[in-house]
Amino acid sequence: MVISGGSNPTLQPTVVAVVGPTAAGKTALSVALAEALSGEVVNADSMQLYRGMDIGTAKITEGEKRGVPHHVFDVLDVTEAADVVRYQSMARAAIEEIAARGRAPILAGGSGLYVQAALDEMDFPGTDPEIRARLEAELEREGSTALWERLRQADPKAAKAILPSNGRRLVRALEVVELTGSFTASLPEPKAHYEAVRIGVDLDTAVLDERIERRVRAMWDAGLVDEVRELEAKGLREGRTASRALGYQQVLAFLAGECDEEEAFRLTVQGTRRFVRRQRSWFKRDGRIEWFDAADPELVERVLTRAASGSA
Repeated sequence: MVISGGSNPTLQPTVVAVVGPTAAGKTALSVALAEALSGEVVNADSMQLYRGMDIGTAKITEGEKRGVPHHVFDVLDVTEAADVVRYQSMARAAIEEIAARGRAPILAGGSGLYVQAALDEMDFPGTDPEIRARLEAELEREGSTALWERLRQADPKAAKAILPSNGRRLVRALEVVELTGSFTASLPEPKAHYEAVRIGVDLDTAVLDERIERRVRAMWDAGLVDEVRELEAKGLREGRTASRALGYQQVLAFLAGECDEEEAFRLTVQGTRRFVRRQRSWFKRDGRIEWFDAADPELVERVLTRAASGSA
């Protein structure tokens, strides 16, 4: 099956992007599309960049890949900070290398900013080491909720898109506010860098909520606590980004005696459900995404039909 190059010959290659909330089925769909389209998968999940963070991020296993090459996974140690600018460079390099081999790039993940950074024209504001250091010190001293409240007053739209617990993103947003006057203004109306067929998959909220609880329980049963213990020995607790990942943050709190294990489980389920609402809010703003019911038994065939028609 050939994917159309779209109407603008200067935007190449065509990418099939599979997006949507956590636990909606993006991974399985991306592999099925890659098999049908002679494609390879590029990761767009910020936490799956980390080596060793496998169970808690539901990272695809070798068996689940079914021989399909996967790119931009396992590229960071847990002590390194995930950086959307660095990700943009890695993802675009992978997309172009895949296309150069005559294969179809399949971008898959639920990190909205990372998807946009890969597919759209986005130039990110610079950084100021002094401002960054001051804000990180304030994060340590005052906590993320205080920084979120400050961002809410400075840029309410930006605060609405960032979890109050996401200290790393709050520091970055406040840094950009100081440098440019607005974090939201630094995210312009999207303009495509690549031609892309943007596929969204989602489920009924009640169904997805139940699936999230089952998924988190399966992570616990698969050894998430032991995985976090091993990563803690490798510096996870000091990692500004990795330590705040859903599941990992809660298990670290349990290991530190700040809550019991059942509370850590409950908070992980609760936090994941809140995160899903924010993912939906982010992706629903993009009218270029065509949405499909992840429970549709003919999902793969419907998406393939859409992908074959090229970008809108």
